[in-house]
Amino acid sequence: MNPDEFYQSRRQEWELLSTLVESGGKDIHRLSPENIEKLASLYRAASSDLALAKRDFPRHQVAQYLNQLVGRAHAMLYQGEPLAWNRIRDFALAGFPRLFRETLAFTTAAFLMFIIPAVLAGVNVASSPKTAQWYLPAEVQSLIPIVENKELWIDMPIEQRPFISAFIMQNNIRVSILAFGSGLTGGLLTLWILIENGLILGGLLGLTTYYGIGFDLATFVIGHGVIELSVIFMSGGSGLMLGWAILHPGLMRRRDALALAARNSIKLLGGAVPWLIVAGTIEAFISPSETIPWPVKWAVGIGSGIIFYSYLFLAGREKKRH
Repeated sequence: MNPDEFYQSRRQEWELLSTLVESGGKDIHRLSPENIEKLASLYRAASSDLALAKRDFPRHQVAQYLNQLVGRAHAMLYQGEPLAWNRIRDFALAGFPRLFRETLAFTTAAFLMFIIPAVLAGVNVASSPKTAQWYLPAEVQSLIPIVENKELWIDMPIEQRPFISAFIMQNNIRVSILAFGSGLTGGLLTLWILIENGLILGGLLGLTTYYGIGFDLATFVIGHGVIELSVIFMSGGSGLMLGWAILHPGLMRRRDALALAARNSIKLLGGAVPWLIVAGTIEAFISPSETIPWPVKWAVGIGSGIIFYSYLFLAGREKKRH
């Protein structure tokens, strides 16, 4: 077959492919599902024709025309990766809440490993304050004499609050990363971090309750605590994911299971940690403020929790198709 015969036999399909490429432009979503299917079929046929043309008459105009046509179709089908900020936006709006729901079992496990020790410590210390020394680590026991004087340790000078806010954010991020990285110990160190922090919070709430200032401490914690503790639970859950992959790789090799779990856990941590900026800002400027009444602080805490969990459970859901 000579070039002219080859061109006449395939011209209609090539022209149709060119028309579809021009109709779609740079966005393939402009085409209907039927045209997309037709485009894919014509693209494969044109690629085969291009291979034949380069073999039999590589210097002819038909080969050059086919090369340009296939190149245009290829550029439309195989577009480059979107800009980084687009991927970040898509992850924030849909990817992160979906991942949270997919890994909810690990976050729930981290929550239980925190809340159960907190409740036990709180109940025991509230009924017998001497037991606070059993539940609180040495570096926290220095707060016991302050509480015994019916005082709290949360006073923050107004001029220092911006620096304190930055310190709080840094510290919370450090704890979150530590809870995540500790998953490489099979999750044991992650469990210890969750249990220890639960004992501290529960022990302090129980101790302040015994001396009649528990509501004051709860009012300070509630404003920022809902988001802050939720992020700690997600960070602990990401660490437990690593530990579970190490201990229960299933049918996969242990290193492959760990690599797969690490991808999800790093994404979960990366989506959760920025929320600590919100929590740290509330903790520095709203929680310690004496001019803001307690109902407002509770409203901030409950309201931020409703917004946060509405985002986690509702965002990124695909619309049902009939």
